[in-house]
Amino acid sequence: MARVRFIGLEPVTVPELGRQVELDEVVEVPDDRFGGYVCQPGTWEAVEEPQGWNESGGGNGAFVELPAPTKTTAKTVWKGAED
Repeated sequence: MARVRFIGLEPVTVPELGRQVELDEVVEVPDDRFGGYVCQPGTWEAVEEPQGWNESGGGNGAFVELPAPTKTTAKTVWKGAED
């Protein structure tokens, strides 16, 4: 089980946990749901990641960092102005 801290503005009921979570409370969540919590950085923060989380590129369904796109120069082609 992974652990996350609730950092929201007021207590919330989390149906998945079956109870209310208080401000600054640390709760255990299923490993496969960890990404669903930490993708909300204004509400939850990671305390203990699931085993193998970083080695697998973030886990199942998590956001991963992608390489920056390379820059290309656009080429304008004018059509219909042929003699």
